[in-house]
Amino acid sequence: MQRINLTDIELSLSRLIYGVWRLADDPDQSIKQVRAKIDAALAEGITTFDHADIYGNYECEQLFGQALAQDSSLRSKMELISKCDICLNTEKFPDRRVKYYDTSAAYLNSSVELSLRNLHTDYLDCLLIHRPDPLMNAAETGAALDALIDAGKIRSAGVSNFHAPEWRLLQGHMRHRLVINQVEISILCQDAFLNGDLSDIQSDGLAPLAWSPLAGGRLFGDEAAAQRVRPLLARLAAEQNSRMDLVAFAWLLAHPAHILPVVGTNNVGRIQGLSEALAIKIDRETWFEIWVAASGNELP
Repeated sequence: MQRINLTDIELSLSRLIYGVWRLADDPDQSIKQVRAKIDAALAEGITTFDHADIYGNYECEQLFGQALAQDSSLRSKMELISKCDICLNTEKFPDRRVKYYDTSAAYLNSSVELSLRNLHTDYLDCLLIHRPDPLMNAAETGAALDALIDAGKIRSAGVSNFHAPEWRLLQGHMRHRLVINQVEISILCQDAFLNGDLSDIQSDGLAPLAWSPLAGGRLFGDEAAAQRVRPLLARLAAEQNSRMDLVAFAWLLAHPAHILPVVGTNNVGRIQGLSEALAIKIDRETWFEIWVAASGNELP
């Protein structure tokens, strides 16, 4: 499995990342089943696991952490990313009137402490601010992230769903470098290629993580763009003795920004073989053939 080194720190991520946001959707939430997914990912060379405090209505980190508690040796074999600042309006917090964002130092600190307890670890490899917060006090948030790194509770910090002006404002109030921006990118979601996000990410030396690289499953649904592009994916999969989902990942991997797809599935069989995506060849013309089919428009 290829690895991507993060800027200015001694930390690398596996080129494919296992996202756990659907972990609580599995009817089988046993430690044995969670461990089977972890083991399948590690067997593929996927060592980086993407969490958020809110995933599964605040339950996914706990489910994952039970496997780490049962076998503490697993922690040294993986990198753990988590995200925070979204406060869900849920029965777990009956006093909340609405979903909102909180990037205050108090909230970041409490969220990290909870993630560490849930995951049965004493540090996160990276903490991401999950969504841009219109009320973010960049000086306070930046100082809090620096302090968490200095204390060894997180090894690095990054952002998710940020545009360049937003992360540059935060970076301007930090001593440590932001190292990640996680944004939505897929064959059906081409915005990051067109709005400057990927260009800015490369310019600032961030690692681009792609959430919903299969467009949340829409790539295999009934919408017109998916129906236009699937015959191409099927052809490439047949030509290279592979699977259509792996071709979709390979399309992202072919981009020179070194995109890291965050793959989320509860099917252990789908986890097996994921590393084969790195061997799929997509030449320039084929890459644009997929782009045009998905967009429904010829290039200008």
